[in-house]
Amino acid sequence: MQVVTTRAELATARARLRQVGLVPTMGYLHEGHLSLVRAARAQNEAVVVSIFVNPTQFGAGEDFETYPRDTERDLQLLADAGVDLVWMPQVHDVYPPGASTSVLVSGLTDVLEGAHRPGHFTGVATVVAILLNATRADRAYFGQKDAQQVLVVRRMVDDLAIPTTIVTVPTHREGDGLAMSSRNVYLDEQQRPHATVLVQALTAASRAWSGGERDADRLRAAMTHVLAAEPLAQPDYVSVADPQTLAELSTIDPARGALCSLAVRFGRTRLIDNVVLSAADQSAVDSPAEQPDGKARHT
Repeated sequence: MQVVTTRAELATARARLRQVGLVPTMGYLHEGHLSLVRAARAQNEAVVVSIFVNPTQFGAGEDFETYPRDTERDLQLLADAGVDLVWMPQVHDVYPPGASTSVLVSGLTDVLEGAHRPGHFTGVATVVAILLNATRADRAYFGQKDAQQVLVVRRMVDDLAIPTTIVTVPTHREGDGLAMSSRNVYLDEQQRPHATVLVQALTAASRAWSGGERDADRLRAAMTHVLAAEPLAQPDYVSVADPQTLAELSTIDPARGALCSLAVRFGRTRLIDNVVLSAADQSAVDSPAEQPDGKARHT
């Protein structure tokens, strides 16, 4: 496994690789990241992983400085997983001095995470565009846990004619159902057992959907009811939205389904999760927003 930092080093290393699958990360890797690596390994001749804690996607008062980092452990996990190339740039390698270009994806970024974290998705779209162009990836792999991020990236790739296929991989979960996240480490011993309320709320919506419920307000109410029973949980939002536009729904069209998502705070720790309610009745909490061939649906 080769590790490079600069764009020039990356270009030289990339020239020796064919059919590249990229897994963009911010490090502090867990099994969820490794599931993306395995998916990339299965579909490509070479796997490239980027490790970069992107400052432009963190807002004022967010956890950029304290975001968990463990480079030595990350590199060992990636070597064990058979990764070919790791790009670990510094900020100036991603954003050269004088850089003044950013990518704004309108509409999809105005709601949910975008409404609660202004500027977040501009940072995400900009860095992902740089990563895709710098690595010239044939495919790039993202987790379903960040469903809105996947939609934003797909929209950007389509709009800018970036020749990379975006692949969505199912959310990887702990044994008790909590979606794996680098931020789970922030939960203290008291908070951690109660964090499963996110998946419990989504399961309540899934069961209602499977039982024939198509009223979006009732699904929101089902999730809100579960969250309200957990005193440590402080919801930012509870959403039942169109799975492509993220417009909030009143009645769900069975042919289009819906994306149920939520963001919940436990003290200073903020967690997100979602479930796709599909026409095929994919009501399990880890249902991926992808086609049977593993490729993400395009808007």
